[in-house]
Amino acid sequence: MAKFEFRAKTNWIEGGHCVTSAKSFYGVCEEDTTRKETFTMEADHPEVLLGKDLAATPAEIVLHALGSCLTGAMTYHAAAQGIEIEGMESSLDGDVDLHGFLGLNPEVRKGFKGIRVKFKVKSDASEEQLRALSQFSPVFDIITNPTPVSIEFEK
Repeated sequence: MAKFEFRAKTNWIEGGHCVTSAKSFYGVCEEDTTRKETFTMEADHPEVLLGKDLAATPAEIVLHALGSCLTGAMTYHAAAQGIEIEGMESSLDGDVDLHGFLGLNPEVRKGFKGIRVKFKVKSDASEEQLRALSQFSPVFDIITNPTPVSIEFEK
């Protein structure tokens, strides 16, 4: 029952502007039929990166996914363990050197060199307890451990 498959479909608009939709998923041993809405997310780039600045960059969306997942995982697991959290916010930032993405230096990583997450948490929980709660985040796991990705092309 714990095996899930999440899905998304991305359509290119122009330049770096894309729209991704998500609705269907498989979980609890069956195709989900409860979700009524299709959720959409846009991505673009600022003008300095040849975009039209119509939406957050894909890298910013990764930061959003990480912050949201860390927060959700911490609050759910805190509740399950009887740990009270009255409030929480996080700030995230990541450093990237575009020499990698632009193909100017094959030695430079194309993605983030590192991500920093800073939490402000209103809780009696210790930092050790909060850190343990954060480790339940699936997106944290995706980012901190290699995840196999297969790419296929169809014409």
